[in-house]
Amino acid sequence: MAEEEVKLTVTIDGIPVEVAPGTTILNAARQIGGDIVPPAMCYYSTLEGSGGKCRTCLVKVSKGSEKDPRPMPKLVASCRTTVMDGMEVQNISSPEVLDARKSVVEFLLINHPLDCPVCDQAGECKLQDLSYEHGVAQTQFEFRKRTFEPIDIGDKIQLHMNRCILCYRCVYVANQLTDGREHGILGRGDHAEISTYIHKGLNNDFIGNVIDVCPVGALTDKTFRFKNRVWFTKPVDAHRDCPTCSGKVTLWYKGAEVLRVTGRKDEYGEVKEFICNTCRFETKKTADWILEEPTPVDHESVISANHYYTFNPPAVIEESKKLQEANEEQLARTERLK
Repeated sequence: MAEEEVKLTVTIDGIPVEVAPGTTILNAARQIGGDIVPPAMCYYSTLEGSGGKCRTCLVKVSKGSEKDPRPMPKLVASCRTTVMDGMEVQNISSPEVLDARKSVVEFLLINHPLDCPVCDQAGECKLQDLSYEHGVAQTQFEFRKRTFEPIDIGDKIQLHMNRCILCYRCVYVANQLTDGREHGILGRGDHAEISTYIHKGLNNDFIGNVIDVCPVGALTDKTFRFKNRVWFTKPVDAHRDCPTCSGKVTLWYKGAEVLRVTGRKDEYGEVKEFICNTCRFETKKTADWILEEPTPVDHESVISANHYYTFNPPAVIEESKKLQEANEEQLARTERLK
């Protein structure tokens, strides 16, 4: 008879959950779901080694465990801290955490430009959501923002280093999905930047995934750039028989035209099955795909503003029909008088 799997109990904002040993506080919170899940700008569950960079997922451990109930002296990064049996964690229920998160967001926005009106990431930008939920009205930073000279990294991917928050996701995805990584972090401190050492282009069959994992507008799709706002498009799940990747994607439609192709993302904005460049850049016709269903969209997202179905109460429909008939009758009477 197989031994029963050991489970640990952790309580987050008063809600207990049983998890497997080795589970981080962040993933334990994701099992509960809802508002108590800490935000994460650098952690990506499908990328090994990610996390621990942005500090937006800070939480307070008010009780270490049943064996050692002492609280942890400082706030900890929930994406890198594993749970212990009997641990108690405070996230949105702790004023200290919320205050620290405001400071972290302010720090992330120190050098991030306010170019949301012209940024292709607007409408699906995690930093935009984070600043709205946890940002401060006025920053303490009074110096000039850092800027970088634009560099060309290929014909499919646009790099805006001024927008980068150094989450390292694009570096991890290139390390783990491609045969040879051409880009990385150059420089240190305020001079650190995503770049290629001798300005090589990013050219690999899976390198387009750096666009999907980037939480801000630092890496965008040149084939989609400035074509449309994301909230005017309709995402649809589709698949194809691809010899290189899973072939499971999201097609973004404007009318009958496919404007872009991305990997399918979950509720936390993470792609579970990365796609190849052929699926992303070279198959933008409906005939190339087998359509499945409209992509589920969070009702709080601006993308949901362009919903698929409009609910019209019967009374409104009847009133609209009567008004239309009256207008047609008036037009017909005017034509007879002529």
